[in-house]
Amino acid sequence: MDIRDYNRDAWDKQVQGGNVWTQPVSPEVIANARRGEWGVLLTEQKIVPREWFVVREQSDIRGLDILCLASGGGQQAPTFAAAGARVTVLDNSPRQLAQDRLVAEREGLEIITIEGDARDLSMLADESFDLVFHPVSNLFIPQVRPIYQEAFRVLRHGGILLAGFMNPAMYLFSYDALDGKEPLTVKYKLPYSDVEHLPKEELEKLIAEGVPLEYSHSLTDQLGGQMDAGFHIVALYEDFHRDVALSEYMPTYLATRALKP
Repeated sequence: MDIRDYNRDAWDKQVQGGNVWTQPVSPEVIANARRGEWGVLLTEQKIVPREWFVVREQSDIRGLDILCLASGGGQQAPTFAAAGARVTVLDNSPRQLAQDRLVAEREGLEIITIEGDARDLSMLADESFDLVFHPVSNLFIPQVRPIYQEAFRVLRHGGILLAGFMNPAMYLFSYDALDGKEPLTVKYKLPYSDVEHLPKEELEKLIAEGVPLEYSHSLTDQLGGQMDAGFHIVALYEDFHRDVALSEYMPTYLATRALKP
């Protein structure tokens, strides 16, 4: 299986099915952003602190070059554009990118959209962005270190990477346990992947339904991968899923703010 091709088609189907992460922002959100009143998500519930967007002591994102990395869906990119940033969004799903173009056309915004793999930003020049915004999405990609290496390359010195990702502990448990249908009992070893660890019949069911397939990544790769790429991690917070049983006991997401010196 070519996982990139499969997950591209799966996310196109998620757009058709109305997944919450594929629904474009409203005109009211854009109007507020134009007034400087905006907030975006790296994870599921916690709004990213506004101070995380300070780049080289510039507190306003107006005029910044922002790359929304694996961040299609008509949500963050149009919000940044309405707030005055110059925005490029790269995503693997054509339909997710179409949601960004939909908002841009509806609201008279300029957004560059690129279909591509977050591990390969070769179409983008070195040091061409001030901020890279990478919300929870690398769980759909087998390797994360190339993502951070490429993000480092395309950022200017003093630029910022904002990244959200899944707590790998989530993948110790079955989907039924996370949904509360069975006890939270450790079932899988880490690192986990749907392709390698699910019983054949369960994997075939997900594929038949067109569900995006997931991969866990160690904190060594998520945090260490950023640092090994050259970033200095300067802030971190945790967040929770709304409807996952594990959220009663521990955070299920992490978000980081990393500086390119």
